[in-house]
Amino acid sequence: MIDRNLHSSLIKRLSTSPVVVLLGSRQVGKTTLARSLELEKPCHYLDLERPSDLAKLADPELYLGKFSDHLIILDEIQRVPDLFPVLRSLVDERRRAGEKSAQFLLLGSASPELLQQSSETLAGRISYLELHPLHLTELDPDPDRATREQHWFRGGYPDSYLADDDDTAMQWSADFITSYVERYLPQLGVRSTPLQLRRFCTMLAHQQGSTLNLSKIGGSLGIDAKTVRHYLDLLEGLYLMRTLPAWSNNAGKRLVKAPKTYWRDTGLLHSLAGLTDMENLLGHPLCGHSWEGYCMEQILTRLPAGTLASHYRTQAGAEIDLVLEHPNGDIHAIEIKRTLSPKLTPSFLESMKTLGATQGTYLIPEGETYPLSDSINAISLPNFFMRS
Repeated sequence: MIDRNLHSSLIKRLSTSPVVVLLGSRQVGKTTLARSLELEKPCHYLDLERPSDLAKLADPELYLGKFSDHLIILDEIQRVPDLFPVLRSLVDERRRAGEKSAQFLLLGSASPELLQQSSETLAGRISYLELHPLHLTELDPDPDRATREQHWFRGGYPDSYLADDDDTAMQWSADFITSYVERYLPQLGVRSTPLQLRRFCTMLAHQQGSTLNLSKIGGSLGIDAKTVRHYLDLLEGLYLMRTLPAWSNNAGKRLVKAPKTYWRDTGLLHSLAGLTDMENLLGHPLCGHSWEGYCMEQILTRLPAGTLASHYRTQAGAEIDLVLEHPNGDIHAIEIKRTLSPKLTPSFLESMKTLGATQGTYLIPEGETYPLSDSINAISLPNFFMRS
């Protein structure tokens, strides 16, 4: 089993909170991580998509009350939203008995209902963590080109990344997308046909890293911009898409205000684009945007708490792929390039000045770190994380 970066954070959070919710998209590894925990108390696991386990909760207070001094793991908790008031009562009862932490670990696929119900009912008793697909540093602290390219092409879902070959990985990704457009999105109230939802997902794939134009997408699908926004919000809430807002400030420049959108997992992106292997990807117009999205997701899932992320673009065309505003006020401008010899451009320098950036980075695929100026370095993705 691959060691997950979140493991130690999950253990620490359980030691301080009675209820921890582990969020993330389906098949990302939540169940595997939860069942691998070794605590000072026994664990009791229920899969709420299994009829036999669900039947045990016909009287949840009676059944769950038998497992005091256990960590009770409830998988796919969004299936039973009515359970939250009972959990609140049980948590308070166990607290009064002296059991202050590690009472319940709830696993969920981040539906809006789950977040709303849990936050309202268990306020003050609950803590949230997100499990992402496999990160590059979880595969190898110093990954070679083969590892990096396999991760980029297949994505970070364990079943895809660890597949026997690229064909199997892309088939897994295609089946994953089918399960969402035919089952999970309709369960959330989406009334479009699976065919239209797949077209919507494919269109977003071909606009990877582009500024969002709701009316244009809606016009192509025969739906209004409000519906497009709703669908995109659902995909974001399910941790499949990421919207990167535009940087804004009173900088005296005409800035593009539209956000950019990215499929968070490049394996899903490549499946939607019909790509079959790395050679196919490298010759495809999507290649640069795919690499940009891949690097961005690797960075954003490792950001310290309180760091703000955005993109910067002026109406004149000057742009920076990723702007990081750290809690101490420092601003880091990052340009992502698929070349080993990037050229420092006047527009990048001007953009850094407008942003007030104290540090600039040209992120490249591999190679040694070297300076482009006093405050700007070219650095590979693996070395970026070694320095972080």
